[in-house]
Amino acid sequence: MNLGRESRGLVVLTIVSAVLLSMVKLPEMLLPFKPYWVALVVVYWTLETPGVINLGLAFLVGLVVDILSGSLMGLHALSLVVMVFLVQRFRYRLRFFPPWQQALSVLGLLVNDRIILIWIIVLLGEPIPTWEHWLPPLIGMALWPWLFLLLDRLRARMRSGRS
Repeated sequence: MNLGRESRGLVVLTIVSAVLLSMVKLPEMLLPFKPYWVALVVVYWTLETPGVINLGLAFLVGLVVDILSGSLMGLHALSLVVMVFLVQRFRYRLRFFPPWQQALSVLGLLVNDRIILIWIIVLLGEPIPTWEHWLPPLIGMALWPWLFLLLDRLRARMRSGRS
């Protein structure tokens, strides 16, 4: 699919916005409820614009998140690459469902991300996180239909503005 400059700009803008949202400091009691914004936005663009988000771009975005968050280098890069690979692999099946049903698939992707994070944590010899570690995938699942509709509306405006 050939996207115009405006559409590529929208992809970049939304990914940068998601990275910035993920860097927002929240009070300690709200931290477990913070969704993985970058993953949600990357999943949307991988579903809706094949070929724009590839494994290399997912890796670069993950490295940026690693650098900005101060986490282990490659941690988010690995999880985003796996996520994009899975979405690309099952793209046609996922697009068949309405957003509220896609939310269950997004939950699976986000839980897979958490499993990868736990795997890395165990390899590093750090303590296993508490049950709160599993809340962000549930929040991401709840937000998915609304985020999908918001990004879809932004895409539609960009298309109508170009025509």
